[in-house]
Parts: sequence; C-alpha cells; structure tokens
Amino acid sequence: MIDFVKDVRLWFAPQRLRGEGETPDYRFSLANERTFLAWIRTALALVGGGFAVDQFLPDLRWGVRVGMALALLAVGAACALRAVHHWVRCERAMRRGEDLPLSPFPVLLSLGVGLVSVVMVVVVLMGWTARP
Repeated sequence: MIDFVKDVRLWFAPQRLRGEGETPDYRFSLANERTFLAWIRTALALVGGGFAVDQFLPDLRWGVRVGMALALLAVGAACALRAVHHWVRCERAMRRGEDLPLSPFPVLLSLGVGLVSVVMVVVVLMGWTARP
C-alpha cells in the first residue's frame, strides 16, 4: 500500500523519478510513453462508447442503457488511471534495472469489454426497447 501511495505522488511529480537509479536508454522511455498513450486512447474510446450508448440508443430500456453506459465509462476511467500508474512503475523499473512490472489489468479490461459486448449482443437480439 505504501508503494502505491508513493506511485501516486509520482503521477504529479514525475521529475522525482530522476532520483531513482540510472537514466535508461531514451528509446525505452519513449516506448513506455507510447504505451501510456495507447492506454489513454483506449480509455478515451471506452468513454466515448459509454456516451454513445447513452445518447444514441434512447429506445433501450433506461436501466439497460444506463447500465451499459456506466460500465463503459467506469472501465474507461480505470483504464486511464491504470495508464499513468503503469507508466510510473515501468519507468521506475527501467531506472532500477528491474524486470518490468506485470499486471492483471489487461485481463480485467478484456473481461470487462467482453462482458459489455455480450450484454449488447443480448440486448440487440432480445430487442429490449423502452415501452411506449
């Protein structure tokens, strides 16, 4: 838990990472940054999907529509937070000469997106529309 708090502080003061170990080859730091940006793009797509479900599927029952939208928005928010946390952990590991950190988040993200997708397929097939 203490490491997580230290990591969160580094989110807002990444220059403190310079005090950790040795500066890695800049190509590795840039690759880490590109990975961070890929996670941010994924987060933005999930947030956009959440808004799209809410705005462009008004004929769905309210609970179904809002549930799917909130699920996508929550997964998008988690993805954005995970992006910065993973960036800090990888940058620190590279500076210390340690193995890069592993995370269960990609599996959780895949399961979350897969679950929402299955629900959307069921909704489409069942035609759960709002009652007139």
